[in-house]
Amino acid sequence: MATNLAEMAREAFVDDNFELAVDLYTQSIKLNPRNADLFAERAQANIKLGNFTEAVGDANKAIELDRSLVKAYLRKGIACVKLEEYHTAKAALEIGASLAQSDSRFAKLISECDQQIAEETMALKKQSTPNGQASTTNVSVESLGDSKERCTLPNQVGMTSKPKFRHEFYQKPDEVVVTIFAKGIPARNVAVEFGEQILSVAIEIPGEDAYHFQSRLFGKIIPEKCRYQVLSTKVEIRLSKADNIHWASLEYSKEAMVPQKINVSSGSHKPVYPSSKPRSRDWDKLEAQVKKEEKEEKLDGDAALNKLFRDIYKDADEDTRRAMAKSFVESNGTVLSTDWKDVGQKKVESSPPSGMDLKKWGS
Repeated sequence: MATNLAEMAREAFVDDNFELAVDLYTQSIKLNPRNADLFAERAQANIKLGNFTEAVGDANKAIELDRSLVKAYLRKGIACVKLEEYHTAKAALEIGASLAQSDSRFAKLISECDQQIAEETMALKKQSTPNGQASTTNVSVESLGDSKERCTLPNQVGMTSKPKFRHEFYQKPDEVVVTIFAKGIPARNVAVEFGEQILSVAIEIPGEDAYHFQSRLFGKIIPEKCRYQVLSTKVEIRLSKADNIHWASLEYSKEAMVPQKINVSSGSHKPVYPSSKPRSRDWDKLEAQVKKEEKEEKLDGDAALNKLFRDIYKDADEDTRRAMAKSFVESNGTVLSTDWKDVGQKKVESSPPSGMDLKKWGS
């Protein structure tokens, strides 16, 4: 039965009916899940449909089952080139070329990868120069804080079977954490692979269809720094960002907004916040000017005396402050002493100015 389905799938592929071919290969894989050739052929059909992330997943599975299958490396390379993952593509193509040295397709594709990698490197160098900086909004880490922005993902990322597990992600300035809520799954049944911009997760469930999460990510990651952990209630995957940008979503989308670069403040520099209006006033300069005017302000009479008292109290130690408060209150505002040793052990009597009499309220 599996052989018949595979033959029908190949005929559908030849007739350019790629959707039917994928469907037939999927049915055949369910009957023979250890057949690497079926995954490699479905990868080819997915490439024709433009399903490049699914094609990479199929090629990876084919390679896992048979590491000498040349066409699996070729199809992984082609799909990764289409996804602009040139480093991952080159790595796969080089292995394929070593297995099939007479196949000129590998050399051509590797040359294309080298050219694209060189162009990417040149573009990054231009962005790092003052005249070539990208026109993105600067957002300080302080404005993002350590808060974990938590987003629930859509229930639509499967390759061949419907998702069985809920999943979500949150992010920090330097990493994205993806959580798949799969309870009681043995670690040996979980396979996670990382590409430059691809996350592939497969969970084998005995007696059921395998769960697949295959996604082209919003931004690029550093595969060798990524890691995952299988826990009792979930699979936690940590993606190391290649660039300190804010991901608007987990998955890549052409409609996604331009990512905002994170400007990490250092030292005493203040956060820089985006603004659509030019800065009409230098508030730092204005604040300094007000402080200077307050310092140089010339007062007279009671105002000058009150300012003197405030200045003394502001810079005084605890005993001096206690002495000032006690003497002023007990003397009804007629005595102000800064000597706690003198006023601390007695009640301070009122002492009106010369020529004036003390008058109590109500008398």
